[in-house]
This record gives sequence, C-alpha cells and structure tokens, in this order.
Amino acid sequence: MTNPFNSLQSFESGSSAGKFYSLPELEKQGVGPISRLPVSIRVVLESVLRNCDGERITEDDVKRLANWNAKSPAQEEIPFTVSRIVLQDFTGVPLLVDLAAMRDAAAKLGKEPSVIEPLVPVDLVVDHSVQVDRAGTAESFRQNLKFEFERNRERYEFLKWGQQAFDTFSVVPPAIGIVHQVNLEHLAKVVFEREVDGESVFYPDTLVGTDSHTTMINGLGVVGWGVGGIEAEAGMLGQPVYFLTPEVIGVNLTGVLKEGVTATDLTLRITEMLRQHKVVGKFIEFFGEGVEELTLADRATIANMAPEYGATMGFFPVDDQTLEYLRVTGRTDEQIALIKDYLTAQGLYGIPKKGDVEYTQVLDLDIGSVVPCTAGPKRPQDRIDIPALKQTFSDLLNKDASDGGFGKADDLDREVPIVPVSSDGEDISGGDNLSPAAQENGQSEMEMVTNRPAFPGHESTHTHKEQESLKHGSVVIAAITSCTNTSNPSVMLAAGLVAKRAVEKGLTVPDYVKSSLAPGSRVVTDYLEKTGLDEYLDKLGFQLVGYGCTTCIGNSGPLDDEIEAAVKKGDLVAASVLSGNRNFEARVHSSIKANFLMSPPLVVAFALAGRIDIDLDSDPIGNDSDGNPVYLKDLWPTQAEIKELISTGITPEMFREKYSEVANANEEWTKIESSTGDLYEWDEDSTYIQNPPFFEEFSPEPGTIEPISSMRPLAIFGDSVTTDHISPAGAIPEDGPAGKYLISKGVEKRFFNSFGSRRGNDRIMTRGTFANVRIKNLLAGGKEGGYTCVMPEKEETSIFEACEKYREENTPLIVIAGNDYGMGSSRDWAAKGTALLGVRAVVAQSYERIHRSNLIGMGVLPLQFKDGQNAESLSLDGTEVYSLPDLTNDLKPQTETTLVIERANGEVEKLPVLIRIDTGVEIDYYRHGGILPYVLRDLTR
Repeated sequence: MTNPFNSLQSFESGSSAGKFYSLPELEKQGVGPISRLPVSIRVVLESVLRNCDGERITEDDVKRLANWNAKSPAQEEIPFTVSRIVLQDFTGVPLLVDLAAMRDAAAKLGKEPSVIEPLVPVDLVVDHSVQVDRAGTAESFRQNLKFEFERNRERYEFLKWGQQAFDTFSVVPPAIGIVHQVNLEHLAKVVFEREVDGESVFYPDTLVGTDSHTTMINGLGVVGWGVGGIEAEAGMLGQPVYFLTPEVIGVNLTGVLKEGVTATDLTLRITEMLRQHKVVGKFIEFFGEGVEELTLADRATIANMAPEYGATMGFFPVDDQTLEYLRVTGRTDEQIALIKDYLTAQGLYGIPKKGDVEYTQVLDLDIGSVVPCTAGPKRPQDRIDIPALKQTFSDLLNKDASDGGFGKADDLDREVPIVPVSSDGEDISGGDNLSPAAQENGQSEMEMVTNRPAFPGHESTHTHKEQESLKHGSVVIAAITSCTNTSNPSVMLAAGLVAKRAVEKGLTVPDYVKSSLAPGSRVVTDYLEKTGLDEYLDKLGFQLVGYGCTTCIGNSGPLDDEIEAAVKKGDLVAASVLSGNRNFEARVHSSIKANFLMSPPLVVAFALAGRIDIDLDSDPIGNDSDGNPVYLKDLWPTQAEIKELISTGITPEMFREKYSEVANANEEWTKIESSTGDLYEWDEDSTYIQNPPFFEEFSPEPGTIEPISSMRPLAIFGDSVTTDHISPAGAIPEDGPAGKYLISKGVEKRFFNSFGSRRGNDRIMTRGTFANVRIKNLLAGGKEGGYTCVMPEKEETSIFEACEKYREENTPLIVIAGNDYGMGSSRDWAAKGTALLGVRAVVAQSYERIHRSNLIGMGVLPLQFKDGQNAESLSLDGTEVYSLPDLTNDLKPQTETTLVIERANGEVEKLPVLIRIDTGVEIDYYRHGGILPYVLRDLTR
C-alpha cells in the first residue's frame, strides 16, 4: 500500500475501520489548496492520489490536479482510475464480444485466456431490449416480455456465458429496471471498501458507463459519466480513463419551484441554459441554497440530462438529502453512517455556498423563475413554454425545411380519415420468432404484434370510429418512459393524480393515441399500486408495458396499421409526447416527425387532448361527462398532495424486497442455459454474435503513424449529425444492405429484430452504419438515407456498397462534417462502423466529447477545421482527393497538420487543420490502431 505525501490515514466508522487517502492531509502537507477546489475535482483527485504508484500515475499528476487553476485549467491529462463500470445491454453485448475476441487472441499468442479479466466490478443491466409491441391492455407487460426473450434468447445466452466466464462481471436480468435507476437505487455504494495488503481501504464510488446518461448517478454525489464501450473496456481492464483537466462551471441555484412546476420543467430550462453557454466537455457542479431545496430525485433528473446540455457531468455533492434518499431506498443505517463519516473526514460533505469554492465560471438560476415547458420537436435543448407551444408548432408547419420547419404551408388543414386496414396476417412488427407466444395465447401473429386489441375501449377487436381522422399535430404516441423521469416519484405520482381526476371527470384518451407506461424500476409499480393511482393510469391506456428503456430510444414498437397508413398517406407531421431525454429525428418512430419531451403529467394531458397544437393554459383538454370543458388547471395536483403521497406511499421495504434477489428475479432469465468455459464457442451461422475482425492481423508490436494518401470522401455532412445518424439503430430495413444480408442468411423479415439487438455481429452493423433514414449526405445531393456517390464515376449507391468498392481498390476514406459531430448517445458502433468501413480520418468543425474519443479508440484520426472553415466555405463537393502527408510517428497532441486537397480540375490546396488527439495516451491508442489492440498488447506482454 503506497503512502504518497503521507496521506494514508486511519479511519473508523461504527464497526468499520481501516485506512483512507486523506485530502485534508494533502492540503496540510502544502500540496495545494484542496478545500477551495470544486467537490467534483476533489473526488477525482482522491483517485489520482490513491492510485499514485510512481509509474503510471506520479506525484506530479497529484500536484497538478491539487493546484487546479479555476480560471485557466492547464490542458493536461488526468489519469482517472474508476471504482467500477456499468453497462446496458445494447452497448454491453458488443463489449463482451470484444472481450471474448481478446481471449481468443490471447490464446493464439500462447497466453492464458483468463489474463483478459475485468479488474474492477462490472455490472450489466439488461434494459434496452424490450419493445412496446403491445400497449393499452393488462396483458401488455407479459406479452412484451415474451417477445423480448423470443427475440433475444441468443444474446441472453451469450450474456450468461460471460457471467460465468468472468469473475467480476455480473448481469441484472431483463424486466428489473433501467440501468441508471437501478444504479441509483441499488448498485451505487457512494463509498467503497476494499481490502489492500490485508487492510480495509475506503474511497469514493466512481464509475464510467456505456450509456451517455450514466451522469444520472451524479445526482447521488457519485462522480461518473458516459463513455463508449471502447473506452469502458480499457477502464475495466485496468487502464485509467484519461481526460484533459476540465473547466468546472458552477451553477448557483436559488429559490424554490413554484406551484405547478415540475423537476422536468427545471431540467429542460437548465438544458436550454447550459447549451447556450456551450459547456461541452466541461464539468457542471450545482451549488447554493436552491440545491438544498431539491430532492435527490430532482437532482438525478437534472444530472441525467448532462449529455443534452453537453457537459461531461452534472454533479451534486452529498448532503442530508442524499442520506435520506439512501435511507428510503433501503440502504442500512450502518452504510449511511459510514458514508457520512467518510465524506466528512474528507471535507466532501455538504452543498457549497457561493464563495466557498473556486469555479471557472458561475452561472445563476432562480428556480422560482421556471415555468411549465416542453422541448422539441427535434432537439432536447429547444425549450418551449407550454402556452407558446400551439403557436410555435404552427410556425414550424409554415417554415421551410431549410429553416428547421416542416414545409407544410400549402396544406395546413389536411385531415386524413382513419380507415381500417385489412390484413392477411403478415407480421409487421420486425419481431423475432413470435409463433410460440401467439400459439399459447390462441392469437394470430397480427393480433399479437400490431396492438390488436391495443387501446382502451377495444377489448376484442381494433376498429377506429368512422369520424376519427388525423391531421398535422395529432399525438399518436404518448409515453411515460425513460430513466430521466420515472426515477422521480414526484412527477410519476403527479401523472397518476392527473389521470385520476381525468377519469373522474369522464375524460378519455382518443383511440389513435398509443399510450404506454415503462418505469425504470419495479418500485414505481409498487407505489402506484399502494397509492391507488395505477387503476386510473390503466383506464387511460397507460398500462405497464415493461421495465426498460423503450420509446426514448426508439423501442416504441409499431403503430396501428391504420394509423401508420393515415400518417403516410397524408404525409402528416404527427407528434409524440414522451417523458424522455432524447427526441432526435427518426429516433422515437420513423413515421413521427415532431417529438416533444415533457413531464409525465403533461404526457397524460396531451394524450387526453390528442393533439400537440393546443394552449393548455386557455384551451380545454376535453369535455367532462356533462359536456362541460375541462382545463389542465382542473386536473393538476398541488405540491402538498404529491408530498403526502410520497410520504405515505413509498417505504424502504419496497426497495429491499425488489432488490433482495435480483439475479433470480426473472423466471424467464433463470431458465436460459449457456455454454461454459473461458473461451466462447463461436457459431459461424449466428446472425447475432460473431467474432469481430479487430484482431485478425494482430501482432505483439504496435505499428507506426504514417502519412495517409489519396483518400476519397465517403460523405459530406452538415451540422448536428448525431450518433443516431451514424450508428445503426432502430428497425432493419428489408431493402437495405443489412436486410439483404439477413435474407441471404435465411432470416425472414419478421425475425429481423433491431440493429441494437444485433450489435454483437459486425457483419450487420457495418451494413447499417451511416444508414439512418434521416441522414443527409451532400454527395448524394442531400437525399435522405444512407447513400453516397462513388468517385470519380459519380455513381450513386448505398454507403456500404460504396465502401466495398473502395475496399477492392484499396482506397482509404475520409468523412467531412459540420458542428457538433457525433452528439448524442455514447454509441461505440458509431466509431466501430466508421473504422470497419475503411474511414481513416474525419474532419469536422467541432465534435461531441464521447464520439471524438471513440474514433481514436478505433484508430480513426479526428481532425478539426480552423477559423470557422467548413465544406461550404471551401466549396467541397466530393470530387476531391485528400491526403495527410505530414503525419509521423512523433505526432504530438493538440497540434496542427496539413490537409492537402486535390480538386478535380487539378488545383491543389493546403489546409491547416487541428489534430483532435488531445492527450498523450490518445497518441498511444492511435499508434496501436486503437484501444483494444493497445490493451491486449499491454496485458499479454
């Protein structure tokens, strides 16, 4: 056990005793003004101090961070060793595939396969695989669960193999909850205890996770953020997570929420404010008296949205509210006392006041100024006050698409009748192997997967009333979903109270609205049942559909045939309302163009209204059973009512019961059998799990950094291209490269499942990269979809087929993009697919943090235009040839290089660009061809 700066001190709490690395002692030794640092920086500093070994992490690393300069942080890399890793299954399965492939590679080198083993605890929560195939009935949850296991059995068998093959890898089964809520309620320790050299050492709980919303745990005072699976693999295999010394923006909260305003409204206001202040890559630390007025659930709601406001973290220090949450969620008194004693000894307990801490910049927000709002229709930061929504939507209908609108000025009043669609029983769900469930329930495939009967009032057949029609602004999906809000009892109970009053007044949800409830935890169901509010949500169609990440990531399931037909026939701008955190184009449902984020009670209100173009302050939602108009104010609960239900309806016993036997809580999961052993038995015929090609030409020695010549552009993109656009996601089109591949393998369309579920198969994923239905590539004339032109022939084809042609010619590729390239979810396949398609470099105006890191992790060079230059200002049209002649093996971080552009007319332009390799270790990753070969060489050396 090392003792840098004599910082190792004794610690005791109750029956626990041992050592800790004391930050106050570090300050006492004169190393730096520790007590003036932001709390988040101090937690990272503790990790650097504790892991200081004089080699990988030195005393100079400690000194630099201890003397963090608030106004001008030194651009130096911090080696941050985390306490644990969390994964969700969409990102976790390919990570496990990579580990299995690394074990194979190690065995081929004559090494023991078990040398590839996570060195920190890894928890994978299966929460992304459930889809809302059925909604609006009491059987929805059970049927969706059946479909989930039928679709994903092969993936789940693979996860079970991983659970037995790796000692430090555990799985939380499906139907337990969303990873971030399970993390808050169960996985998080806040303070860790570990035996080192025969003695207990205490230290803060820190982590990274393979979901961008890992930041939700910041609400609990735990430092952590989202990374790509590539970076997480390095962290779990013993590598520090390297990042540049961040700026820390302090957000001083004052005041209290006004009556009628929810934590969701506050979160959307903070998201708007921080996006405007451009906080990408920065830490956000909330402080001030207003923080003390927020419940832990409110703080977690705000922290969850850090990716939406662009920050690395949205951190709240630990205080009495944190301890109360730990008590309510079933942690023991001894655990809670240990947490308080440890953090007090470290000087980390309590919410700072203004002036206590030095921040890079301080922003002020009066919580009392926040009003009810929504965000949309395409981005989370585009906040709209509820009274302004009606006019805003009208303006968007009138605006041209080039101005961010919908271009419907010529047909604003279009209405399309909902006409029943006949069916021959063909399955349109994109589901897998549904026959057993259908046979067991005595139903046809069509009945099982097209929501028949799916909506309130249709218990045996699904027929829409003759007078029903859809128009622009009709709400066709209303979903209480996502980790952001379902973790917060105040908004969930508020939704239940709105539903209760609506039912009592005789209001109903229109038949064309697909409504659903997908909580992040089974405890939500418990307290809705205990308070009696579940029956009212049920009566409005908000029956339980599953415990997992559903509508917010596009697992919204199919619309009714006749609804889909009406939307397409009229080219309607239909709407969804969801209590989620993401509403990017084509994310919720490919047919729905306008998607609005809002609190759960507002989701219920808009579902009742059936349309988005309504002013809830002045327009009635509907009429009661006597024909009188009902307004939102008639349904909205008071804060006192909500607090009363929280105090009487939620108990620690609920949490203890639900998390007492997590591993065996799902009977379907316990029935699954898997192969055993250290090495995975690959199946060449599998369309789900394949040995990836990352180590096919692996050698024990790294390569060298050399010039790249004669690159052809694969795509030229504009601003705000997200990882949703880049990475394969959602349904697999039958006529796309991935669909054609599956058909060639004998897979019927109804067994396609989703791209997310097939992330363990690189053959599928490369065919779906850059294939989003809304992506626009200048090389294809701005045509939507995954198209490009092969140069110099100017032959239009799919991006995958173009890459195959370029591969045959040994032509390297480059991608050109605008601002915020790679914003959104931390999808490693956005980088993996890019690399496997043959892209060697990307040049953009700016990057979102995680995607830039992931590109380097896959050996792709990120470059950045200077001085506001972009494809348009440089008149780039895709006919050019690009080279990087100055790349050498002594490449330095954050330097410039020359991008040589040879135009079709023979003109040559030399353009200085910034190399966005920001740290020394990223240089090493790039030299090795990525993180995976770097780590494999390190572990097998």
